[in-house]
Amino acid sequence: MFTVIGCMLGGMATGFVLRRRNLSWIGKAITVLIWILLFLLGLEVGNNRQIIEGLATLGIEALIITLACLAGSCLLAWGLWRWLYKRKGGKA
Repeated sequence: MFTVIGCMLGGMATGFVLRRRNLSWIGKAITVLIWILLFLLGLEVGNNRQIIEGLATLGIEALIITLACLAGSCLLAWGLWRWLYKRKGGKA
């Protein structure tokens, strides 16, 4: 944890010192590094037999959680809309 915080603070300090320079290439470098990290993460997951064998279960659980979140969000948005509309004197 201290390593992560130290790296972040080091980057902030370096950015502060170099703030007057044109660092427009940083965004592209970050994008490339994120793609590399995602590839390496996929490589790690593909090498893990337990994860590969449990993908069907994980997929079903993820689908159920997604549908529950979607239904809950729609229900609460509908309820909030009705509550706000009734407060203004309209009929919902």
